[in-house]
Amino acid sequence: MTTNTQTNPQTDSHTNMITVHQDRLGGPEVLRLIETAIPTPGPGEVLVEVRAAGVNPIDTKIRAGGMWLVPPFTLGWDVSGVVAGVGEGVRRFAVGDEVYGIPDFPHLAGGYAEFVVASESSFAPKPTSLDHVHAAALPLSASIAWQALVEGAGVGPGQRVLIHAAAGGVGHLAVQIAKSRGAYVIGTASAAKHELLRELGVDEIVDYTTTDFGTAVRDVDVVLDLIGGDYEDRSLPTLRPGGLLLNITNPPAADATAAKAEAAGRRGLTFDLDPNPERLALIGESADAGELRPIVSETFPLAEVVKAHETAEANRTTGKIVLIP
Repeated sequence: MTTNTQTNPQTDSHTNMITVHQDRLGGPEVLRLIETAIPTPGPGEVLVEVRAAGVNPIDTKIRAGGMWLVPPFTLGWDVSGVVAGVGEGVRRFAVGDEVYGIPDFPHLAGGYAEFVVASESSFAPKPTSLDHVHAAALPLSASIAWQALVEGAGVGPGQRVLIHAAAGGVGHLAVQIAKSRGAYVIGTASAAKHELLRELGVDEIVDYTTTDFGTAVRDVDVVLDLIGGDYEDRSLPTLRPGGLLLNITNPPAADATAAKAEAAGRRGLTFDLDPNPERLALIGESADAGELRPIVSETFPLAEVVKAHETAEANRTTGKIVLIP
């Protein structure tokens, strides 16, 4: 254990922490609280006292089906907190720094806990304009939206961008990223979410419950598909020739998406999250500049993680759900 960790009062007062654990796959009821030892940061790692942890759709999918992971494990990749200890060789952070990030994705670091340890490259300075709850709503969702729209599509002034599920956890941030870069944004959402989308600057809203966007929208430069299923096929006709379909819902189907788009005279790109601290820093700067405002629909104490997952799976959430240890 490093000197910083040993002398930090946040960890000296106790050696154990509460964490959310699951030892089998299944519904929200498999999540339970246990007490475990506070981890020690190794070389290049930081120990972060978690002040808030975001809940993402990927969390519920892994809890239920495992995907590439096998229990037992602790979920959670969206974290905002305070550095409580540093390992050997850490240069970017010191004890007491406020940070936010995506701990060691796609490996499990375990953000649903009072403390988490991960590589220092998993974190960036927390945006000063945001409290920990709103900062925890930002890292994963904003990162994949930024990766697709900014780094992948190079969205710029005057481009027409169609964003599906525009009021969701990723969608509401994608809207703001596209608008901050001068795009004309079209968003699909149910009527109850239209007022929020107008507040976020969406130029044109399509109620997918009453209108077929596939016939109502045309001449789009970029489509961001945040739903999957038949939305990919239905979105291709909305694109102008040479337009770009961005898929982040099913990365294993990357070749199929590209081939399908090419056959229709369009382009297709598929994204799997590739976190880096430089992107997180840019996202933080955008938030501090007033260009990016994460919406938190509900917060739950860590002890109510089952309820948080039940709420997330009801698919009625606007913005993000956040846990507070």
